[in-house]
Amino acid sequence: MPRDEQPGLSLLAHRPDEEPTLLHTGLASLEHGLAIGPDTTFNVGSVAKQITAHLILLAARDDLLRLDQRASDLLPRLKMSDVTVADLVTHRSGIRDAESLLSLAGFRDLDHYTADDLRTLAYRQDQRAVPEGRFLYSNTNYLLLAEILETVHRTTLPDLARHRIFSPLGMHATHFKTDPRQVIPRAASAYQAIHQGWQHTEAPVTLPGPGTLWTTAGDLDRWLTHLHQHWQHPHQLPWQETVAYEPSDHEPYLYGPGLYADARPGRIAVFHYGHEQGFSAAAHVEASGLRVIALSNTAGLSADHVTAAILRDLHQQPTLAPKEALVRATARERTPSTAIRDQPAPNDRDQHTEVGTFTCDQVPGSLRLTRRADTLHLWRRGTCDQLTPTGSGTYVGNGHTLTMPTNTDQVDRFALDLDRAPGLTYIRQ
Repeated sequence: MPRDEQPGLSLLAHRPDEEPTLLHTGLASLEHGLAIGPDTTFNVGSVAKQITAHLILLAARDDLLRLDQRASDLLPRLKMSDVTVADLVTHRSGIRDAESLLSLAGFRDLDHYTADDLRTLAYRQDQRAVPEGRFLYSNTNYLLLAEILETVHRTTLPDLARHRIFSPLGMHATHFKTDPRQVIPRAASAYQAIHQGWQHTEAPVTLPGPGTLWTTAGDLDRWLTHLHQHWQHPHQLPWQETVAYEPSDHEPYLYGPGLYADARPGRIAVFHYGHEQGFSAAAHVEASGLRVIALSNTAGLSADHVTAAILRDLHQQPTLAPKEALVRATARERTPSTAIRDQPAPNDRDQHTEVGTFTCDQVPGSLRLTRRADTLHLWRRGTCDQLTPTGSGTYVGNGHTLTMPTNTDQVDRFALDLDRAPGLTYIRQ
């Protein structure tokens, strides 16, 4: 299929003291043959975290809260009394990612769940999943920050963001989506390639705070321009005097107020990527003022890879026209889409031997273990993951690691670690 008949990209490169350069490729809607353009809005996922973090910093400046304040003072249902507001901002609360927990509960792609469903899972947790001070990236932190903002301001996060950030900066195409039925003007659809064409990837869920921010490349550039204007010291990081940047889950990068940072001399920059329901996004601004933005509406085009290619060309060839850098990136960064995982056929399930059914007090629902020949399988509400042994009693599945006794015929409990929800203990029912 020709590229102009596929999903695609909205790209922007903006050198300081120059006009921004934009490039758009592909279709926003395959059904209607609608091309991606400067007014096309995308779900930018976790890029939204810097907006939520900025609103928290404004609330602290206005004495509505303190960053060193216990989050439980503002969220009475939160059981972890030693977690501060700053811990939530910098992913050092140790609170597990609630979306990951829901995946264990057996929620399927088209099940509907709300922000409050996920907050309820956060309120079940009574101790940190990692030692105090350790980084654990968790969308739940920003769901709780959104609730804190709504508590101290007595308004909704979308209204607050529109009043304090979007309207003053002229970001009129930018919206937090709070209901899956909400209509976002000029919204792109997201797609994944399948054997016989394309399928939609959006799911009926909205998570204000960590995600569901819909915006354009131009509006994101307005935000990054604002961010850079308040970058007071070129050898420091934005708001570093208020929130400390500390080591993150991706060396050598640090994490601060909703932003990853590269603090190495000559490379000082802040950025964030987002991957949400088939969309991907990247927003990058350097101490020099260079801004690069990439928005994608297909699983086969990763915005962070495209952004890295653009930056590499602009740094290696300072005289290169930004438009040429954008064209080059679109020509070489398209990657194969992820294959859709097949589920076992019914007759396959009949050949499995039951090992046991297990529950965890941190997660609703139950998990099943079965054995087929010499292979273990983990079941979540009809979804089956084959486990691959990697060591004595250790198995790796689809996004998780499972540790159990070596004798799989007599399993009373096992430990389950997900990237964003580690340290779960499952006990036989």
